Amino acid sequence: MLITNIKYLVNVRKETKLLRGNALSELPVLENAFLKINDNLIEDYGLMNELKDDDFKDEIYDAKQATVLPSWCDSHTHLVFATTRENEFIDKIKGLSYAEIAAKGGGILNSAKKLNETSEEILLEQAQARLNELILLGTGAIEIKSGYGLSVEGELKMLRVIQQLKKQNSIPIKSTFLGAHAFPENYKLDRNAYIDVIIHEMLPKIAKENLADYIDVFCEKGFFTQQETEQICKAGIEYGLKAKIHANQLNISGGVQAGSNTNAISVDHLETIGDEEIQLLSQSNSPITTLLPGCSFFLNMQYAPARKLIENNAAIALASDFNPGSSPSGNMNFVVALACIQLKMLPEEAINASTINGAFAMELQNEVGSITKGKRANLIFTKPISSISLLPYSFATNLIDKIMINGNFI
Repeated sequence: MLITNIKYLVNVRKETKLLRGNALSELPVLENAFLKINDNLIEDYGLMNELKDDDFKDEIYDAKQATVLPSWCDSHTHLVFATTRENEFIDKIKGLSYAEIAAKGGGILNSAKKLNETSEEILLEQAQARLNELILLGTGAIEIKSGYGLSVEGELKMLRVIQQLKKQNSIPIKSTFLGAHAFPENYKLDRNAYIDVIIHEMLPKIAKENLADYIDVFCEKGFFTQQETEQICKAGIEYGLKAKIHANQLNISGGVQAGSNTNAISVDHLETIGDEEIQLLSQSNSPITTLLPGCSFFLNMQYAPARKLIENNAAIALASDFNPGSSPSGNMNFVVALACIQLKMLPEEAINASTINGAFAMELQNEVGSITKGKRANLIFTKPISSISLLPYSFATNLIDKIMINGNFI
């Protein structure tokens, strides 16, 4: 297929590399461009005036001045869950804190209770419906975590649902084992016993069924300590699972240090970090820094210091943190807008963080995340826009016209 008359072809790259610091603001764009797709992949691109007569022998799609950019790469979600938690939303409005809601049986433990009562079939049906919606909103690659089972059976059930989503969808999906999301009620007084369950019961079964790509731990005060996080991640690494870490959401928790010590792919959240953490994340081999502004928005909490991180050479990705408790939206268009409005990221930085760096945070950089020859044709076609800055500027307007997955409009 030959796609003609593209007003802006966004994030065009000959080479794929992780963007750190000032490089995040470099967003290559071709104006008045064409794009060739062959066998579901990007074959070629260039300026309209470079096309030759022979090029028009292919099937032609006239983009009519649409802007075309790579699909969003959402590298942190909790898409599989049993039920929404709008009752807790009302509690928040009434002034209850996250900790107070958890103390009265809400939060992660509430989701775990509901999930363990719900069949695999219903969980799959619900998750597929959510994923369908996100694909239409421009997500073309996604990571999904477990973590609402908190039992051997519950965690395996979640991971099998994610595995089934991988089989029945045409976008890349990465699976993360997050059994260390919280301590179940029956292990509150014996933390080591639950950690033993994770390491000696859950991990062997997950590895045997090849159910996960990554292992994650919620490293936070009142949840898992830095030492426990490193212990669990290292156990996962022994089974071939690379680490991702929920780090420093509510407190300086040691999560960044744990990520550095375990060679984590990414450390995620980082709303609460100090100079030591920023220094660690500034190093050329440091984990990707995945920021989740939708969570800060919904909980009305402080945002991660994106500008300071960028100034110190961090590699920032943006993700939705889609989950029923603290970020009940997987709309990456809104995440890009929030990054500009609240994190003070430039539109170019936010788009790079949501595409190419998001792909790196899932190790999918050779498949998606940029307009590069040989990558999947997972693309967003916008309605006519005056500039790419209109995407975050019009934060409540759906500017998507069409979605292409693997070279096919859906």
